[in-house]
Amino acid sequence: MAIKAKPLEDGQQPGRTLSRWEETRITLSNALIITRREVRDSLRDWRILVPIIILTLVFPFLATFLAAQFQTFIENYGGTELIGERSIPFLLMVVGFFPISISLVIALETFVGEKERRSLEPLLSTPLTNTELYIGKTLAAMIPPLIASYGGMFVYLMSLLFGELAWRPPALLIVQIILLTTVQALVMVAGAVVVSSQTTSVRAANLLASFIIIPMALLVQGEAAIMFLAPDGGSINGITALWAIIVGMLLVAVLLLRVGNRIFNREELLASTVDSLNLRGTLRSIMTYFRAVDADATPANNLIDWYRRGMPFALGRIRTALGVTLLVFTVAFIMGAFVGTLPQWQLPIVDQSEGEVLGSTDTLGTFFGTNFQSPDTVRFIFVQNARVLLGTLILAVFSFGIFALVLPPITFAVLGYLFVQVLNAGFSPLTIIAGIAPHGIVEIPVIMITTAAALSLGAVVTRPPEGETVGRAWISTLGNTLKLIVGIVIPGLIIAAVLEAYLTPEIILLVLD
Repeated sequence: MAIKAKPLEDGQQPGRTLSRWEETRITLSNALIITRREVRDSLRDWRILVPIIILTLVFPFLATFLAAQFQTFIENYGGTELIGERSIPFLLMVVGFFPISISLVIALETFVGEKERRSLEPLLSTPLTNTELYIGKTLAAMIPPLIASYGGMFVYLMSLLFGELAWRPPALLIVQIILLTTVQALVMVAGAVVVSSQTTSVRAANLLASFIIIPMALLVQGEAAIMFLAPDGGSINGITALWAIIVGMLLVAVLLLRVGNRIFNREELLASTVDSLNLRGTLRSIMTYFRAVDADATPANNLIDWYRRGMPFALGRIRTALGVTLLVFTVAFIMGAFVGTLPQWQLPIVDQSEGEVLGSTDTLGTFFGTNFQSPDTVRFIFVQNARVLLGTLILAVFSFGIFALVLPPITFAVLGYLFVQVLNAGFSPLTIIAGIAPHGIVEIPVIMITTAAALSLGAVVTRPPEGETVGRAWISTLGNTLKLIVGIVIPGLIIAAVLEAYLTPEIILLVLD
């Protein structure tokens, strides 16, 4: 089927500068040409059409039957009615999720499938831009399964509303489930299209699809747990945790779309025929950036030169991420302090004015001397801090840096909360400062540097530096991150653990004395 894009819209004069709105309208108009073609081809394929029809018309009635049976089982065996009621919206989410799983199959075929069938060259030879091709293919992979998902949920809701269960759900809960289904489809399609545009065979694309479907399946399980356990499950405003998941998934979808559109290149797609991994060359490149002391990847002459020039250069590369990290940590501390001022969240700490402090300095001194000030404590503190920061780094890589700004800020929110509790109990602010400052003067900067490095490493794929490929930008950022970890983070964590085990207890005793 021939595809013809319109380079000029009606009424557009040659040489006239287009506004941003006109450029967007033309881009979407041309992208929809691809979308219409792809949707028609999908609906002609019975292997795609039959599962969509079954999951739209048959599966909702099966889910209704299961919901009724489960609720009867709960009632007959003395279970709470709440469990039976909350299984109904969970099944609604499942009814919506199964049809959009088909979108993964369609999206994986978008580029690499056509390449294997040798129908990709005519498509890529059209005057459409890379962005228009990418948007058109993404919409085509998402629209049919999403329509099937909406149809299945509608059938399921009608069978509940007018069936024997006569379920009357909160309106916003239904809106939440529809939004969850939509953003899940968007994330799955965006990720699958990225995989399809970067692999050379359908087999390789299907293998890589496990990195999409497994996290999504785990997410659905988490959403199910929230639906059953959330204290605000019956609220007219919906479940608060589900709103947070919707926002987070929307951010991931936008980042995936940005990554896919940025790295999509029709010339490279046609030229690549074999996937190869040069592990030795990759490790050599990482070590080059690990030893680099400037932007030209000049290696350090010795360890002193590596610290004197390499560390300032490495910190300079994450300067923007450090600013974002500082802002997020500050906001987290303020929010924790605010929660601490709320009466329902205040801890029952004995007021110091009543003469009942947590313990005498002699008792604390004995505790610190026998149980705290030891090499085992140093080792325990180091391992705990290293474990959290390593988890942050790994999760940041797979979430475009988002998790880097989720886990570490929790610590600062807790600090803000405890600070307010100490003040409410009538203690001097020096009490908590003495418990944090001696080791915090080293530990807090180390946490900030690790978080900023993780944020930079995860986010670099969304916008690689000008003139660099995504792979090269990520490798250079990984080398820079490893440099900071080896040169600053690990020594800093060791020093902080020693200070926390030996110096902080002495300072606390001096303040309480």
